[in-house]
Amino acid sequence: MGLFDNMLKDGESLIKNEEALDFEFLPKILPFREKEQRFIAECIKPLFKKRNGRNVVMYGPPGIGKTAAARHVIRELEEETDEIYPIYINCWQNNTTYKVMVEVCEHLGYRLVQNKKTVDLCKIVASMINKKTAAFIFDEIDKAEDYDFLYFLLENIYKKSICLITNFKEWLGMLDSRIKSRLMPEMLEFRQYNEYETKEILKLRASYAFPEGVLEDAAFNRIAKKTYELRDIRTGLFLMREAALIAEDQSKKKISLSDVEKAIAKLEDFSVKSSAELEEDTRFILSIVK
Repeated sequence: MGLFDNMLKDGESLIKNEEALDFEFLPKILPFREKEQRFIAECIKPLFKKRNGRNVVMYGPPGIGKTAAARHVIRELEEETDEIYPIYINCWQNNTTYKVMVEVCEHLGYRLVQNKKTVDLCKIVASMINKKTAAFIFDEIDKAEDYDFLYFLLENIYKKSICLITNFKEWLGMLDSRIKSRLMPEMLEFRQYNEYETKEILKLRASYAFPEGVLEDAAFNRIAKKTYELRDIRTGLFLMREAALIAEDQSKKKISLSDVEKAIAKLEDFSVKSSAELEEDTRFILSIVK
């Protein structure tokens, strides 16, 4: 065996699909959330008959598949029909009624939003959606600064289903009573993944991300164990990516346990930094390890 056989050559990478390690990546299969996806689909189902759908609040800790489950349903809806507008909006990124309405217009294909007031955008949204029906997903709804857009949709959109995603079940109790009485949502709890489920989910992601045999068994098992301890799938994705980069820096052809331990040390090092210093993708880690 040559001295350099186990070293990566120029231009080689341990990762075949880096997107698979991204928090926003939506795999073709979403295991262990079939029941929740069916529940969301049942809430939307009346829209196919031009009837009003049901509203639902999805809640549970971060990193356990709430967003992925909702986006899976939206993706299937897009493939199934053109008569229902599928509208997914993140309320951390779009945290005011004006921003929400601009984003809704974007989903509807309406681009002439410049210099228009919120009330004008609301009228445009209503006129377009009321010709069909709409399924709304508002992710991180508790990050919105106002909820006038919810009141507007409940009052002015005739046939719709509204799905709200939050980490906090208590959020609903703080909602304005006028909105809550019109919303009348179903409640859908997302439980934590157990140890077996955590391992299987990470195994699936690893199969997308790495060529076979690149991630050593001991390294993968350590990642799975740490992910289960922290109860957040995104932790595992972070560790797989960081361990791969650490191994690549050493020109290694495999990701070993020592690479994972270094990635875990980096994970824990975030706890002594200011969140403002961190990349957006890794800020969530700080809240886990504090």
